[in-house]
Amino acid sequence: MSLGFLGAGKVAQTIAKGLITAGAISAESVTASAPSDRCLKQVKSLGIGFTHSNKELLQLSDIVFLAVKPPLIGALLKDVSKYLEDRHLIVSLAAGISIDFIESVLQKVGHGTRVIRAMPNTPSVIGEGATVFSCGSYVKDGDNEIVRNLFSRLGICLQGDESIVDAVMAVSGSGPAYAYVAIDALADGGVKMGLPRDTAIKLAAQTLLGSAKMVLHGKKHPSELKDDVCSPGGTTIDAIHQLEKGGFRKCLIEAVEAACLKARLLNEQNYYNNKK
Repeated sequence: MSLGFLGAGKVAQTIAKGLITAGAISAESVTASAPSDRCLKQVKSLGIGFTHSNKELLQLSDIVFLAVKPPLIGALLKDVSKYLEDRHLIVSLAAGISIDFIESVLQKVGHGTRVIRAMPNTPSVIGEGATVFSCGSYVKDGDNEIVRNLFSRLGICLQGDESIVDAVMAVSGSGPAYAYVAIDALADGGVKMGLPRDTAIKLAAQTLLGSAKMVLHGKKHPSELKDDVCSPGGTTIDAIHQLEKGGFRKCLIEAVEAACLKARLLNEQNYYNNKK
């Protein structure tokens, strides 16, 4: 099984590195394409192939990942459509780009292409990712298992209806950024109160990691786990009060909403641009 990445930026590098590190694929079976050499050094460091030719990439690949920015998807699909064959399985990693949009572009040139839309996240590079994928109209028996097996090597992997994928992107796709802000802010608080910076960062990161594992491996709801930490009249409940006063929960909910709505807008814009 050979893999190709249309696009050689951070998304392609993250998934390729994660799969190679996990032993799911060999570096020699992976190729990435890009119009410039901007990412050549990083790509070469992974030991994978590189080409400027999308045609060559499709000739070398069975599974083809769409790993470019959403506004570029329409033009990219039109460019590669003439090189697609029945053996190709397209896996889109682009935020906010629907399977229907991808299929509609390819159908204009006569292809009933097998398309799967997947939304992984950056912790996939260390095998701690979260991915949800959805299947298009033309997938064959076993295509979903191929994708499930690949992304399961990068963390948890779930199959779901495409109607949830934009929300998935907003929670787990963008979620690492929210977590990094939380770690940074917790560390700043520790520094303010006298902790060395490196100690504060390690404590904050490990605290989020441990807390997440208690949610994933335990049987308690997050609110129950929170209550377990909040002793009556203790220090933690005062801290929680400050978080509530500052709108902590409200901000996170609205962050997820904003990311999800932006993803839906990107898809609408691609439909509009493709009609021009």
